[in-house]
Amino acid sequence: MATWSSRGLRGSTLEDLINRTNEKYLESGLALIQKIPTPITPINIDKSTRHITLAYFEQKSTVDYIGAVQGIPVCFDAKECAIDRFALQNTHAHQVQFMEQFEKQGGVAFFLIYFVHRDLFYYLPFQMFRFFWERAQNGGRKSFLFEELNPEYILPKKHGIFVPYLDILRKDVEERESI
Repeated sequence: MATWSSRGLRGSTLEDLINRTNEKYLESGLALIQKIPTPITPINIDKSTRHITLAYFEQKSTVDYIGAVQGIPVCFDAKECAIDRFALQNTHAHQVQFMEQFEKQGGVAFFLIYFVHRDLFYYLPFQMFRFFWERAQNGGRKSFLFEELNPEYILPKKHGIFVPYLDILRKDVEERESI
């Protein structure tokens, strides 16, 4: 069974930003996106702060978020990256399998990656991620470099929206339809 401790909360700021973005999108009638909680069983709880310090995951998680954008089913995972190299070990095979099956059902799967040192958000379409994943599975590099990414998928800064991914999602959908 997998365990987590306080280091497992590294992405909580990113999740907070995405959650607030999703609230704005909901208020505007643009999207309905839900955070998928990962069921855990607490083992140790700090009695002074009432925080869980050690727990076991009850089951494998799929993705961080799932919902619909203007009638399009979407699912995505949020990741943080402190350097210009994203280690694929941060993603699990069952997550990739879920995203692949989700797309086979007509949905759109993607990753939102926050490159901390660059202070930028990146929308990584599942097809591009799958290229990197398969390269690693076939004995290639077990990571991808920032330089390998398409700069057109960098999320622009947008007043009032913390992680403005809808415009890039639209671009992704339009490119899929043109193929």
